[in-house]
Amino acid sequence: MTGDAFSHEAFSYEAVVDAHERIAGVISRTPVLTSTTADERVGARLHFKCENFQRMGAFKFRGAYNALAQFTPEQRRRGVVAFSSGNHAQGVALAARLLGIPAVIVMPLDAPTIKLEATRGYGAEVVLYDRATEDREAIGQRLAAERGLTLIPPYDHPHVMAGQGTAAKELFEEVGPLDALLVPLGGGGLLSGCATVARALHPGCRVIGVEPEAGNDGQQSFRSGRIVHIGLPATIADGAQTQHLGRHTFPVILERVDDVVTVSDRQLVEAMAFFASRMKMLVEPTGCLGAAAAFSGQLDLRGLRVGVMVSGGNIDLERFGSLIQGAR
Repeated sequence: MTGDAFSHEAFSYEAVVDAHERIAGVISRTPVLTSTTADERVGARLHFKCENFQRMGAFKFRGAYNALAQFTPEQRRRGVVAFSSGNHAQGVALAARLLGIPAVIVMPLDAPTIKLEATRGYGAEVVLYDRATEDREAIGQRLAAERGLTLIPPYDHPHVMAGQGTAAKELFEEVGPLDALLVPLGGGGLLSGCATVARALHPGCRVIGVEPEAGNDGQQSFRSGRIVHIGLPATIADGAQTQHLGRHTFPVILERVDDVVTVSDRQLVEAMAFFASRMKMLVEPTGCLGAAAAFSGQLDLRGLRVGVMVSGGNIDLERFGSLIQGAR
């Protein structure tokens, strides 16, 4: 199911089930944590699916491994190329190492140091680019053509989408029906996968995507019914600095998501501080999108059972400290 043959109607819960079976022995089944303080603050029962404890520190490993595990022998021999600001980069690099596949990762010059070092540490070749002046997709396509590599984008691929949806499958299996599910939104891989699971298992669950205010291309696209392209968003949520949704993810989001909301960078920092001080865990800004929306008060969640996707925890400690300090 690739290329022009993709149909969003064909992207089903069964694809997520197949992905879960494929990756089950490799991924970590991450914990679902709760906080009495968070519940009291929101007036709801919050269930945090903590993908910051996933292998390589983010949900991206799920989709990356699911995609690479389906390579043909020839594709495995030639290798994979991916472009990413960090978490997809690490996910592909780790999956490639585990599967014995050569990996080339296109990353921005200003990617967090921790993500650059981890990607190289997993054995991938890193090709740097200037995200202000260069097109990462074009670079990835050129490398694929020149070297015979298979391009696996960070979100706009059905195998990636299916892999990301396994996080929601695990959440529902552990906590049962939910009234709402808050999911970080960048390019839409996680949101499209999670929404597909929610519609199949608990159709009454409201699925809400959450973006940074400065990068609300998804919200604009959702409300206008067409893919909206924006300039490079100025936000601390580097994992959500996408400039448009994908042609695979958008129709699934349009059909299966209930709303898309935004939060400010300050609200993200406040959520980071909450996770660190009250739940004793490190969460990167993008990983705080769902929690920040819950804490913001813009959604009436009172009395509801709410799932919150905590998508990742890869952030330099110095960067984390400076953000928290700057908010005081």
